[in-house]
Amino acid sequence: MNRNLWLIATWLCFSATTLAEQHVELNGLVLQGSLLRGKVEPNSTVTLNGKPLAVAKNGAFLFGFSREETQSFTLNVNGTTQAYSVDLQPEKREYRIQRIDGLEQSKVTPPREVLERIRNDAALVRKARSEVSDLNGFQEVFIWPSEGVITGVYGSQRVLNGKPSRPHYGIDIASPQGTLVVAPASGKVTMAHPDLYYSGGTIIIDHGLGLFSTFLHMHQLDVAVGDTVQQGQKIGEVGSTGRSTGAHLDWRINWLNMRLDAALLVEPRTGLDYVDKSLTQ
Repeated sequence: MNRNLWLIATWLCFSATTLAEQHVELNGLVLQGSLLRGKVEPNSTVTLNGKPLAVAKNGAFLFGFSREETQSFTLNVNGTTQAYSVDLQPEKREYRIQRIDGLEQSKVTPPREVLERIRNDAALVRKARSEVSDLNGFQEVFIWPSEGVITGVYGSQRVLNGKPSRPHYGIDIASPQGTLVVAPASGKVTMAHPDLYYSGGTIIIDHGLGLFSTFLHMHQLDVAVGDTVQQGQKIGEVGSTGRSTGAHLDWRINWLNMRLDAALLVEPRTGLDYVDKSLTQ
């Protein structure tokens, strides 16, 4: 089944009557780590648990659920002809946990002399993802940015020498250095940095309304800050720069400061169901 149709069908099973009676479109999984995209009549205001969401001129909006989200949400819509609400309870996921002991401490904690660089890199990334623009690439059906073997999934976590590391928030696509990387949706480049400490060659694309794609460990960057890119356009090539042990693309999705699961936005690849795979330890 087409991924987009499947997402809509999943939501309809959750609340078909609500949608039919209240004229709100919403697609996505009510699941930890998921992005949901909706549409209401133009000039509506939309809030999530009382916090306003940005709404495009055509009524499109979006929001997401974090990796650890457990609370329930109420989506309120106030339109020119109707006011209504929808209750949402994100489904809990179980993530892969890998324990590795006996590592040299230098492999677990970065050297003191690079800490300032890491802080500066993080500030650059935050700035590149700080704007809530009126771009509309977020409304497109996303495509895979590169070909390759899936070697890492969203939400997985390693415990190194008994200390939990940060969860992995991207999807890793392993392929030879130089493999083509394209824009999964249209947008504007807000970062094109050749050498961040952790992520090496890094590109960030703004898709609109606070939704950003980030591409890590790239060998070659073919875009610059300020460039407008179209879906499917080449932006660079796969590499193994930064803290990487082999050539691969680490693709990430952020909504504002929230890290979401990019694999839920694209068609499943043959033989793999990314939802089921990430739900299994």
